[in-house]
Amino acid sequence: MASLRSGRRTVVSHLCRAFTGTGSHLAPERGAPRRDAAPSRVSRFCPPRKSCYDWIGPPDKCSNLRPVHFYIPENESPLEQKLRELRQETQEWNQQFWANQNLTFRKEKEEFIHSRLKAKGLGLRAESGQKATLNAEEMADFYKEFLSKNFQKHMYYNRDWYKRNFAITYFMGKVALEKIWNKLRLKQKKTIN
Repeated sequence: MASLRSGRRTVVSHLCRAFTGTGSHLAPERGAPRRDAAPSRVSRFCPPRKSCYDWIGPPDKCSNLRPVHFYIPENESPLEQKLRELRQETQEWNQQFWANQNLTFRKEKEEFIHSRLKAKGLGLRAESGQKATLNAEEMADFYKEFLSKNFQKHMYYNRDWYKRNFAITYFMGKVALEKIWNKLRLKQKKTIN
């Protein structure tokens, strides 16, 4: 049993290092990588290894969303595993959508600013050397155009987001019922003995 645990620690430690770059980030109070954290591709944050809770990391620089590092209990049931995996998949899907959306937004915003400045006969830098900008009314035109152009994409995103959250809520209910059922069976066995 001890070799299985140390083997699992090694595998998770390697995974943690693989997703965090050159070296594993150490938990400040423990000084060791967390062995039971599901690896995340979006953050370098690695929670303490003795923790038995989900951890929320710092915001991702592309999506601006905070990634969750999911706790994996040693005695995780198949239903709990399915719930955790669904939550992880939803998080990765959400992170990817917003990273792509934010990249598109920034790119189109810069193009809009450049085209408006060029139409005014201005350069990218003001005479003082500062970056030239547009006023709020001009930027409102961009925001309105961007939202209109991406309306369908956001509508599909919202539909899928609700579907995924309903599925997660459904599985959370099933897991809660499974735990209650297991406690009742255990209690019943104790009273019989």
